[in-house]
Amino acid sequence: MRITRRDYLNATLVGAGAALLRAASPGEQLRGAAFDGYSGVGDYSKANGNTWAVLTDGHTIRDHPVNPASPEIIDTDESFDCVVVGGGISGLAAALFFVRDSSSKGTGKRTCLVIDDHPIFGGLAKRNEVIVSGRRVIANQASAMFFPPFAGTFLDRFYRSIGIDPHGFDYQSWSGREPALPLAVTPYFDGSRNSAFFFGPKFQRPKGLLLNDPWGKKLSGAPLTQVQVAELLRVHAGGEPALPKEHGDARSRYMDSITLEQFLMETYGISRDTVRTFLSPVAGGGAGIGADALSAYGEYAADVLLPWDESNGAQMFPGGNAGVARHILKALLPASLPGEVTMRDICRARVNFGALDRPQDPARVRLNSTVVSIANRNGRVEIIYLNGGRYYRVRAQAAIMAGGSWTTRHIIADLPATHQEAYAQFHRSPCLVANIALSNWRFLYRAGITECQWFEGIGNYFALRKLATIGDVSPVISPDSPVMLTLKILFSYPGMPLAEQNSRGRSELLSTTYREYERRLVSQLETMFRPLGFDAGRDLAAVILNRWGHAYLSAQPGFFFGTIGKPAPGEVLRSNPVGQVAFANSDLSGIMDHRASILEAQRAADQVRALM
Repeated sequence: MRITRRDYLNATLVGAGAALLRAASPGEQLRGAAFDGYSGVGDYSKANGNTWAVLTDGHTIRDHPVNPASPEIIDTDESFDCVVVGGGISGLAAALFFVRDSSSKGTGKRTCLVIDDHPIFGGLAKRNEVIVSGRRVIANQASAMFFPPFAGTFLDRFYRSIGIDPHGFDYQSWSGREPALPLAVTPYFDGSRNSAFFFGPKFQRPKGLLLNDPWGKKLSGAPLTQVQVAELLRVHAGGEPALPKEHGDARSRYMDSITLEQFLMETYGISRDTVRTFLSPVAGGGAGIGADALSAYGEYAADVLLPWDESNGAQMFPGGNAGVARHILKALLPASLPGEVTMRDICRARVNFGALDRPQDPARVRLNSTVVSIANRNGRVEIIYLNGGRYYRVRAQAAIMAGGSWTTRHIIADLPATHQEAYAQFHRSPCLVANIALSNWRFLYRAGITECQWFEGIGNYFALRKLATIGDVSPVISPDSPVMLTLKILFSYPGMPLAEQNSRGRSELLSTTYREYERRLVSQLETMFRPLGFDAGRDLAAVILNRWGHAYLSAQPGFFFGTIGKPAPGEVLRSNPVGQVAFANSDLSGIMDHRASILEAQRAADQVRALM
């Protein structure tokens, strides 16, 4: 059965386990602390998802439009060739392409400023780090998998130019005398023989039932109806459906005209109830919500547009695609990450924040700064941003909007009606990525389980993984090693319109305290694994929440090729800069994948150079 291909300290129980039983400390009474919770150690310790501070500044874009003529705006008297709004992978790549390609074309060193609202660069490509019993464990905050490109392709050349060897991932080896269990290298459920399904009260199993190797047993012993078993086995045996030959052919256009739910029903001959109970929202998990509201093509577009070398499978940096973001930053600002241009040094180095925004450097990265207004004025671009409660202005010959659609549409003062209409078709769904640090996973080892999927409660699945040793992690792993369980929590309300599903999910994500989410997560683990010997007070070391209010572009039917004779919304933005402002970000492609972020960045950098 196809689930998804897409794409949290120490043993004293700070922020987890026994802390649930204690009264809230004075600090936890503060709204920000109650929202953010524990955030780990290292470079990313103040940047777990969209924190309360980031959200508060971000909402000024919507709630407090700034007057560009206000005397409160401090003019920095800075002028750049290009300003890039957004310091995720697309923004960093756009800046790198801009300064690199300008020099290669003999135009001299161009200046570029990247402005980002978070305390650290990376966008959704960030990581969490936790120290458990003296050992560091690392997990992705969101963007996770690295897909090795075919040799000689644009992406292969780009990765190698920034020091990434697509085949240079070595992983922890098994230690100890006990027989090894195979561990994945990504946190996604694969349905292996060491997997399990959990069934609870929803399936009339109030005490819970763990079914090991469910596919190997052909679901024998599962508390399901004969019809459900038959349909699920049919999906599992059916494998991948026939994909379009190329983007824009008749099959891709047909798939974009129907929902993913419709496609799964007609492809495998299954019921809507089976899709919604067992396949959704995990099917379509790369778009954040259930299959009932998504374009069927959206689930498979990456396979058509971004083919990759599958011979060795998907790979993963210890902290997900934070590794890719760090490599781009190192290429853009060599002093930002001490050490050599090697995967090991770049992953392990601590960020030199003092080297990010130096006046003498042609490229700069300015953090904790929320851009609230951009306007074309007399052939140049004026950018206003909020930092530390004060507004500042910089100027540039051109700008690249590399942030998400939900802010870009509000920031550009002179956005024409065509672009406003296009942006109205961009729907972003929320996601909560919970990283749960365990001091050991022996309770799972005894049961022969390395991954589990469930169909009620909070979350849907996890898979234990061994870490790439290019990170600052132990080279070995055993049942007594600390690990992180990464749970992706999606918000799906089948039957509701797409925009309402996203709005309702975002409201739940942003109104629930850290303590409540922690309680629900620990309860979920205890319900499933207490019979195996799991003890939260003993085994659970930390819970980190990464809240992403607009995590995924949810591509509705018609997003990729347009409807009723109108062009696709992404194409409107790709092809038509506004004055001196071009657009990047992966959401233009409809594919939530860092490779799309890079490709969109390269195109936008070419556009702004052409505007100069």
